[in-house]
Amino acid sequence: MGRVTERRRVVRIRDGAVSARPDTLVAEEPLEIRLGGRPLAITMRTPGDDFALAAGFLVSEGVLGRAEELAGIAYCAGATGDGGNTYNVVDVRLAAGVPLPSITLERNVYTTSSCGLCGKASLDAVRTTARWPVADEPPVRVTPAVLAALPERLRAAQRVFDRTGGLHAAGLFSPEGELLDLREDVGRHNAVDKLVGRALQDGRLPLSRCVLLVSGRASFELAQKAVMAGIPVLAAVSAPSSLAVDLAEEAGLTLVGFLRGASMNVYAGAERVTV
Repeated sequence: MGRVTERRRVVRIRDGAVSARPDTLVAEEPLEIRLGGRPLAITMRTPGDDFALAAGFLVSEGVLGRAEELAGIAYCAGATGDGGNTYNVVDVRLAAGVPLPSITLERNVYTTSSCGLCGKASLDAVRTTARWPVADEPPVRVTPAVLAALPERLRAAQRVFDRTGGLHAAGLFSPEGELLDLREDVGRHNAVDKLVGRALQDGRLPLSRCVLLVSGRASFELAQKAVMAGIPVLAAVSAPSSLAVDLAEEAGLTLVGFLRGASMNVYAGAERVTV
């Protein structure tokens, strides 16, 4: 799995018995995203699917919306002082005619694997304008039984989690519960960006017939990413934030939290959950 995981020596203590053994850890490294050669953002991520991550991030920022707007993504050669390539810097080129956003101190952001975007000037700066309304015609309908089965299906498909126990996952499902795509990352927001970025590259946006499931909680940022990708249903195994609920109600997003077994809370858009 390359740089996705790393081996470290640990001292293991079990019931008073001490032993030394190697342990497999999930890798975490910075990724700098440049736009037209200019620095835009730095995120702490698990290496892998870096181009999809960069593309998905730009979808969530309102810069990209269609595959033809993306001219190319490449690792930056000579990223180090001695001319080496760290594979931790990518440059995104927009197609001719696609406007470059204003890259200012307010927009140039730093993200972490735990909380996502930090350093935004205000809530208004985060609340970007969606390319598409959350409009699913005919309306998406999903049953509680389908929703209840999704976390186990997501967990069963997590290959790296099995080795490390330290990764978040985001999965795209059909309304019938079929797993369409899955991405893992040390940050749940990165996992969603990887999903959305791959969909952009494949020309599949908007994802208007999909259910997005995320491990952990549903923050405002994850609700924003769902809305920007045109996803009508976002489910999380833990709690949503108040701002995530506000955005879901405003945008028409169905937001499900505390999805654990047959138990769940529907915080917005309950009309899509058919009982």
